[in-house]
Amino acid sequence: MQRPVKTRRNEHGFSLIELMIVIAIIGILIGIAIPAWRNSVVATNETSAIKTLGTINVEERTYFIRHGNYGTFAQLTEAGALDPRFTSETPTVDGYTYTIKVTPKASNQPPAFSINADPQVAEGLTATGKRHFYTGSDVNTVRANETQQAGPQDPPPGS
Repeated sequence: MQRPVKTRRNEHGFSLIELMIVIAIIGILIGIAIPAWRNSVVATNETSAIKTLGTINVEERTYFIRHGNYGTFAQLTEAGALDPRFTSETPTVDGYTYTIKVTPKASNQPPAFSINADPQVAEGLTATGKRHFYTGSDVNTVRANETQQAGPQDPPPGS
């Protein structure tokens, strides 16, 4: 007894090789897209941090005019100068952790404030930012540092 010979003429669908090629192409596209997307997220977070520090600097000076001293994040938030994301001592907003230091007036020095914005994660695929930023009562602009916490001696971003 002979077995009938099967033919593939009427079969429809994709072969395993075709599916593997499609999966490989999708993998290549994802491999290109993810780093570009992460770089975009980092750039957006850094831009947001620079803008936020500029806003806080202006709001601190306004607070000083109204109250005679500089305010903490909680005081600025309570006064309506900052949004509620800044109610904690070290708020994390858009991938950056903000710290503030308020120095009251002393007999030999005026009151002062300084604010740092540092990325939650500074390196790797999950980086939320690469640069560190600073502003304070001693500078009118935001300052940036590529490797460590920024200070008043650092240059402005983009210089």
